[in-house]
Amino acid sequence: MIKFFRQSYAIQYVILALMAIALWLPSFIAGKVPVDQSSPATPLFNAVEHILRFSPYAKLVFAFLLMLVEALLINAILVENQIVGKVSTMGGFVFIILMNLTRIQVNFYPFALAMLFILLAMRELYKVYQMQKPELNLLKCGIFVALASMCYFQSFILLLWVLVALPALKKGSLRLELIPITGFLLTYFLYFSWVFLFGDFQALMENYEDGFMELELSVEGFNLKSIILLLFVIASAVLMLLNSGSSNFEKTVAVRSKMMASVLLAVFAIFFLFMGGNILLNALFFLSLTIIIAYEFSYINNTSWVDLFLTLFLLLVMANHYYFKLL
Repeated sequence: MIKFFRQSYAIQYVILALMAIALWLPSFIAGKVPVDQSSPATPLFNAVEHILRFSPYAKLVFAFLLMLVEALLINAILVENQIVGKVSTMGGFVFIILMNLTRIQVNFYPFALAMLFILLAMRELYKVYQMQKPELNLLKCGIFVALASMCYFQSFILLLWVLVALPALKKGSLRLELIPITGFLLTYFLYFSWVFLFGDFQALMENYEDGFMELELSVEGFNLKSIILLLFVIASAVLMLLNSGSSNFEKTVAVRSKMMASVLLAVFAIFFLFMGGNILLNALFFLSLTIIIAYEFSYINNTSWVDLFLTLFLLLVMANHYYFKLL
């Protein structure tokens, strides 16, 4: 299985699509109605959710297609930056598994939409390393983080990740640090100006005041089943890291720098778990794990035991979707 997804031909993409359909099929058959998760401080998500409100199936289809696009996007990002092999679908494979572990994740929710803009921001950030003039990339990065925060408000914290990651990418000057901040603020300035001219500005201010008031660290999103699942996934990732050949693989400075930025993202992802809401829907954790695990899978030496583990793990995930329905 590992060797199969280290390649990138039409058959790999067909298998990925079939795997995604199999994971989402129970929700389509059951006519699962996505819960309204709109929030006062998420105008972009609210707008999309309002457009799709005419049918629960419309939300499910949109969420499914969005997940596939994001799987292809993260796979492209990892390939472009040599985090996985030049011809590989490993990133998309791991992403689809981790983003659909449970029935709760098979849904349309704020972070699912924010993920698209976070990936676009990541793509621009990783390009910065090899750019002599990265100003435009950093401006785009700030804009994408702002758009992500309009889908999942807590995403604005990722602007700090961008600023912390820049020194790791050898671009830590004060001038460059200010550019993503400018892109972020410019996006919100344009949005606020539009509402001031054509909407209810007072209501907008009250919405964002409520959004900031709701920001707090808590453990309300944790429950025993979710904790066990997260610990199992983390333990599996660590075990595979210890048994992978990635430590023996001669990594370029560029790859090491981008992996350091990914590790920093994982630190922020852990912080995100305590930002409220169901931890399985704070998918930044699964995004950062996707990068790390896909990297490990790309260079692991002995794939036989990993293939066996993955087969059993996929069977358990499928059984949960179709039979156990524990999460």
